Amino acid sequence: MCGIVGYVGHQPAMPILLAGLRRLEYRGYDSAGIAVLQVGRIEVRRSVGKLANLEQALAGHNLSGTVGLGHTRWATHGKPSEENAHPQRSDGCVLVHNGIIENYLPLKQQLQKDGYRFESETDTEVVAHLIGHHLKRTRSLAEAVRLAVREIRGSYAIAAVCESEPDSLVAARSGCPLVIGRTADAALVASDVIAMLTHTRDVTYLEDGDLAVVTASDVRISGTDGRPVRRATTRITWDAAAAEKSGYPHFMLKEIHEQPQTILDTLRGRYSFETGEVDLPEIGLTRAQLADVGRIWIVACGTSWHAGLVGKYLLEEMVRTPVQVDIGSEFRYRDPLVRKDDLFITVSQSGETADTLAAAREAKGKGARVLSIVNVVGSTLARESDGVLYTHCGPEIGVASTKAFTAQLTALYLLALHLARVRGALNAHDGRVWLERIVALPTRVEHILKRDAELLAIAKRYHMKRNFLYLGRGINYPIALEGALKLKEISYIHAEGYAAGEMKHGPIALIDEDMPVVVLAPRDRLYEKTVSNLMEVKARNAPVIAFISEGERDLGKVADAVFTIPDVPALLTPILYTVALQLLAYHIAVLRGADVDQPRNLAKSVTVE
Repeated sequence: MCGIVGYVGHQPAMPILLAGLRRLEYRGYDSAGIAVLQVGRIEVRRSVGKLANLEQALAGHNLSGTVGLGHTRWATHGKPSEENAHPQRSDGCVLVHNGIIENYLPLKQQLQKDGYRFESETDTEVVAHLIGHHLKRTRSLAEAVRLAVREIRGSYAIAAVCESEPDSLVAARSGCPLVIGRTADAALVASDVIAMLTHTRDVTYLEDGDLAVVTASDVRISGTDGRPVRRATTRITWDAAAAEKSGYPHFMLKEIHEQPQTILDTLRGRYSFETGEVDLPEIGLTRAQLADVGRIWIVACGTSWHAGLVGKYLLEEMVRTPVQVDIGSEFRYRDPLVRKDDLFITVSQSGETADTLAAAREAKGKGARVLSIVNVVGSTLARESDGVLYTHCGPEIGVASTKAFTAQLTALYLLALHLARVRGALNAHDGRVWLERIVALPTRVEHILKRDAELLAIAKRYHMKRNFLYLGRGINYPIALEGALKLKEISYIHAEGYAAGEMKHGPIALIDEDMPVVVLAPRDRLYEKTVSNLMEVKARNAPVIAFISEGERDLGKVADAVFTIPDVPALLTPILYTVALQLLAYHIAVLRGADVDQPRNLAKSVTVE
């Protein structure tokens, strides 16, 4: 949820930067900072906490420079602190950055060998030093940034200014949004157009691989090869509500596309590649208490219950501890055998779901330790639990949950890895391998989002059908449930999710040429069994929509429609398949003329029985 604002013009930059950051506060942050080019030198001020703290740090400093950068940060690499806040500096340059640099550790080690000293724990400082290193040879900030981004893997939106080039800033992006706005005598750069709408409505969205040199009178954009590229200027004509949608026709689509950032935000500041461990101090349980856990319970409702079912597969396989998953509304009306050495995990986007709250209170009354995975800070569930694992996905406006679900899955990955390390089920090497895989997920999700047109084409073929069946096995059985739930919630089509092996125990009687069957078939140890289930469906003339691993050819020849998913280890497939199913449901609902943001009869948070 980090925010970037940059300004080049003839007015004092500081108030413009602060105003832009204020408009980005809704995204959430734990520290903030600005840098202003001031008479040949760069002045940097940073603070932990809200913008009011930064404004206090700036009080009494006459920063009248007309070029500068501002940033609000959610901690990723390194805890929230003034040292870890942005901007980061190196060799007369400063940098603000959104995203995660996946290969920051080897780059940092090489830079340390080259004599660079690090004052923060951030991956951003690695990029700053890389730029400083190349600047010594190129004498051009733009070329130094271009050379630096060629060395990094991961996602980034970057804005940089340098004392040697006091009239410009350089911006670059890959995987994280960045937009440039122009006025008659100035230019702004931001991670969200909302930050600049009071100054201009003429904006240019950078694309992956773009690098822009921005001055008060000109913007020059080039591609990864250094050749100039043309990007269209868009006139923003939205009203206030539409501006909040950032140009998307619906909040749901915007929130689907925010999921790479949601995953990053939930990971921020909670892991260390060096140790292969996850740091979750807010869960309120010591390592000794976690080591003594006998059983694990997960209780939730609706989409959060599906996340809990995925959590069962993760925790049992990674931690080797038995896990019981219950629906909140059922749990509260029986006498469950909860013990004092049990860990009781509740999952809720709002933290106000009545049935989940009641379950947590009952478990606590029986002596279990209650840990809640929640999005809303200070919610009732968060306050009443022994510990909280916040998902940091920001406000989710669409009633049908999308980014909150992927944030819950991300939090469960972190918790599973933490428990596995604490209880000795994973060593440091295996922990690092898992972290590398998890941190790469946002890039994989971006790959799926960029192929949205393929899912729209599938939706156009089947959007008038009245019934759908979703089939999955193993850890993707809950994703079949979630995919069916999304379709029925927003399109009002009857849809059911089933464990693929259970199809022959009843649902197979419903299958005919008028019922599309969505099959989730990643290349895992259950792949051959899933293929057998698919062939049973095909033998009954049902249209098959297959979601399969990239590189799989044979299954694609059998299915009527195919969408490929990046080939990742089995435990990491749920988020990727979820995003594709969300887009399919969204397009079907829009084609049917449904209100995807506010489906009939549904509320965002269910606070009654």
